Amino acid sequence: MVANPSHQPLLDPIAGDFWITTSGDDLTLRPALARDETVDIAILGGGFSGLWAAYYLLTAQPDLKVAIVERNFCGYGASGRNGGWCSPRFPLDAGALIKRFGVETARRTIGAQLEIVAEIGRICAHEGIDAHYRNTGLLSLARSEHQFHSLVGTLKTYQDLGLGDGNRLLSAGEAFDRVHATHVHGALEARAGANVHPGRLVRGLARTVERLGATIYESTEALKIDGGQNPTIVTDGGVITARKAVILAGEGYLTELPKYRRQLLPMSSMIALTAPLTPEQWKIVGWDRGESLSSQVHTKNYLTRTQDGRILFGSRGAPYLFGSRMSEGALREDAIYEWMRGCVLEWWPDLEGIAFTNAWGGYLGVPRDWLPTVHFDEASRIGHLYGYTGRGVSTSAMCAKLLAGLIGKQTSGLEGLPFHRTRAQSWEPEPFRWAGVRYIQSAFARIDEAESADKPRPIDAGFAEYLGEP
Repeated sequence: MVANPSHQPLLDPIAGDFWITTSGDDLTLRPALARDETVDIAILGGGFSGLWAAYYLLTAQPDLKVAIVERNFCGYGASGRNGGWCSPRFPLDAGALIKRFGVETARRTIGAQLEIVAEIGRICAHEGIDAHYRNTGLLSLARSEHQFHSLVGTLKTYQDLGLGDGNRLLSAGEAFDRVHATHVHGALEARAGANVHPGRLVRGLARTVERLGATIYESTEALKIDGGQNPTIVTDGGVITARKAVILAGEGYLTELPKYRRQLLPMSSMIALTAPLTPEQWKIVGWDRGESLSSQVHTKNYLTRTQDGRILFGSRGAPYLFGSRMSEGALREDAIYEWMRGCVLEWWPDLEGIAFTNAWGGYLGVPRDWLPTVHFDEASRIGHLYGYTGRGVSTSAMCAKLLAGLIGKQTSGLEGLPFHRTRAQSWEPEPFRWAGVRYIQSAFARIDEAESADKPRPIDAGFAEYLGEP
């Protein structure tokens, strides 16, 4: 950890957050905004969305004056709390993309997602960001017969798109040889995809944009956004006026602004992390290649093998809160983490007694139609990018690249893709939103429980999937 000789206040990571505290970065808080300022580009949000937008803008136009305001510290939100996947999967799955937009648009969209994963690796190498970027690929385990049939359909969809290369089905035996988990019925392997240390990535990206000329103000809360010829961000420390554009890059936290309350639904995701495993324990687990690992449960799970040899197990977390509230307290409910620790042992019973060192959660932004949104309004001079549905490590960079091109009037090659649109479909008003989301969360949990026990699916399974899946 870098020293703090100036004795400035240190940032306070959320309890249990592993990534920020092991980022290797100086945890000294950057100064807050303390005066009015005029810049070319003002960005609200110091996570991946805002930082990637600043990066693409400044690498295209180095003379731009860019300021970023962040209420807490860079990486406080989902950017510093995720599972470390740099996913090649677009937030809206391939089958839904084809159904809504046709084969060619689906192919272009997935191709763009694949390219941004590789581009992030190139940028890390070029800029000297030691984000532990590893080309691990993905391994989707089927832990029930129903899940295996789902993977067969997924592979066929990719083959129909001409994207079958690098994707193959594994038999139950082949899959078990790769990961020695219980109840393995097969797997879908994808060579594309990477792992990162998100704390190192977000903090390294912040240092990079500062080196390129951006100014970052932490501990600075935005109170009001005004559009116009010279849009502004009114903060608790001063007003930032932008000559060219204001960018709103708050992802799930945008729901705290009344205008965006129904554009996104903040959904929690939670993580339990083991201590480093011994070589003997890794022989029990298998997973020698360290792929981004998941199964096909409705409640989602995602596993990462960290560079220092831990198992990260993540899943959907606390139930949705009325009015889209984002309570940090709800992310500290140990009953959920205890269930997740039990899931690790259900996968690998012979790890009984293993230590867990960290547990944390965060909020991600879910659009009503599961499709991200990138838009720059010429009249208000306000740009938006949001709605990654838990795949934001990679998708945020792609969306930021498009938005930077729209603002700078430069072609990115991403124009006209489905996420280049004016605004997201609105979620239902309360209390209908709360009732519907809580029902789907409950139903998905019941479906997963039935499938894991080899019991018939609940009678309402099809209805719940119709409501809750894109």
